[in-house]
Amino acid sequence: MRFDLAAYKESTDRLDVGGIDFDAFHDQPLAPEHLRCLRYMHDVELHTSCYLRNLLNTRAHHDPEITTFLTLWNHEELWHGEALARVLAAHDEPGGPDRVASMRRRLGWRITASPLLWMGFSAMTRHFLAIHMTFGVVNEWTTQAGYVRLAAEARHPVLDELLRRIMRQEGTHIAFYRSHAVERLEASERAQRTTRRAVRALWSPVGASVMPEAETRHLVRTLFSGGDGRAVADRIDRRVDALPGLAGLDLMAGALARYA
Repeated sequence: MRFDLAAYKESTDRLDVGGIDFDAFHDQPLAPEHLRCLRYMHDVELHTSCYLRNLLNTRAHHDPEITTFLTLWNHEELWHGEALARVLAAHDEPGGPDRVASMRRRLGWRITASPLLWMGFSAMTRHFLAIHMTFGVVNEWTTQAGYVRLAAEARHPVLDELLRRIMRQEGTHIAFYRSHAVERLEASERAQRTTRRAVRALWSPVGASVMPEAETRHLVRTLFSGGDGRAVADRIDRRVDALPGLAGLDLMAGALARYA
């Protein structure tokens, strides 16, 4: 079913945090291993504007429907990061602009050069949008799964409600990316082959390209290495299998083998 962009434009808004008792984290803080996962998620959410900058230097900029979605997506992701920053602040941890600025300084030349790399990759194949939409849905599936698993592991009532609200908006992002990925993949066997090669060669867990490997390893081990986590990872791989031409990639199985 075609994604209803007009309805999304009417409904999108900053994340509703009304009634979320952030002060509760003072008395009932997260365990260190779960707080460490939350830092990772905070950093990745607030790095979205950099991904948007990169995408707008590619063929994605030619499609007004995609650029409209990306504008709204970036807006919502910003407020996800801001909400997670409030959880960090409640633990007397730095979050928001200061933490993000430090992260961008750490990335150095990579953050400066990345638009050129994306632009070059986009110019190399006319199937870039199929690749982009496929990466988008896989990344949103794994992000959603990460929130599900963190809520299950932390068992914190306030965090659970906050993540539930974030996941509701992430579900809309999944619907857009999946709709466009399927449409473009179904249209061309060559798009399927090109996308399959790109995903197999280039995909890594969300944030792995900008976060220290030790942090990616911690997140994957904490959230996906146990029995429940592996079941969620297997479910993601089955969803990828269902995309046209992409069966058998076993992306999450590969991530677990590398990081967990």
